[in-house]
Amino acid sequence: MGLFGSFSRSKKENLNKGLAKTKDSVFKKLTRVVVGKTTVDDDVLDELEEVLISSDVGVDTTLKIIGRIEKRVAEDKFLGASELNRILKEEISGLLEENNKGDYEAFDLPKSDNPYVIMVVGVNGVGKTTTIGKLAYQFKKAGKKVTLGAADTFRAAAVEQLRIWSKRVGVPVVDQGMGADPASVAFETLTQAKANGSDVVIIDTAGRLHNKINLMNELSKIKRVMDKVIPEAPHEILLVLDGSTGQNAFEQAKQFTLATEVNALAITKLDGTAKGGVVIGVSDQFKVPVKYIGIGESMEDLQVFNRNEFVDSLFS
Repeated sequence: MGLFGSFSRSKKENLNKGLAKTKDSVFKKLTRVVVGKTTVDDDVLDELEEVLISSDVGVDTTLKIIGRIEKRVAEDKFLGASELNRILKEEISGLLEENNKGDYEAFDLPKSDNPYVIMVVGVNGVGKTTTIGKLAYQFKKAGKKVTLGAADTFRAAAVEQLRIWSKRVGVPVVDQGMGADPASVAFETLTQAKANGSDVVIIDTAGRLHNKINLMNELSKIKRVMDKVIPEAPHEILLVLDGSTGQNAFEQAKQFTLATEVNALAITKLDGTAKGGVVIGVSDQFKVPVKYIGIGESMEDLQVFNRNEFVDSLFS
């Protein structure tokens, strides 16, 4: 069964709780937009535009949403302001659907004789290593055999943090210490994972090198080495973004999508911010699907992204 059909009550409650700050902010603003109004006129649309931009949806995505609502208003002459919330939910859900093709299964993997390889990228401080630990926990809970690779060898803290997570979750980690060649770590990790029958490999990488060229070269080197061990690895390049940084997340997404072929997003720390609209904008602007969202501190608070439930939580 797809995730949309199996979204549990407890997951929805956690999602509502995790998005409470964004929801409270957006919903209050939306209420002010429609109060005393009977029709969706230019004033309402202008105010709605301000609400979306102030919620870190982003200018370009906001204008796209407003344009869609304008079209619906023009086609349906009887559309009232009271229906604006429903229309907004439908249009944002439709926008997310365009960039999130298909319904992700809950920590499931495609069938293969080789491990599924996830290379995790993102700047320092966004919760990258913590996300890796939570992913490892969720995959293990789903019955998968997991191996971690500590290829962020530029920071001793990154290697040590991954060691701590490996012990906490109870999965092996391959590390060669600070200063080791990241590509060598990735090669050894995939070699060991393949030998021990792992189902999934999660590789940590450096959050920031001296410049974009160095970052691009390092990530490309890691990818080439992994491909030699497991053809077409990495299967997933997961960019971790801190949702609480708002517009900074857009800039990080821009840099990393230029540096490597990012094909999935994890947006963390949504529980501590009113800037949850960044999920909508980043997915739309970079045409990369949001796969995971972080809505709390516990292991269970990294959820597979469900666009319908997400939008419902924000605008209900």
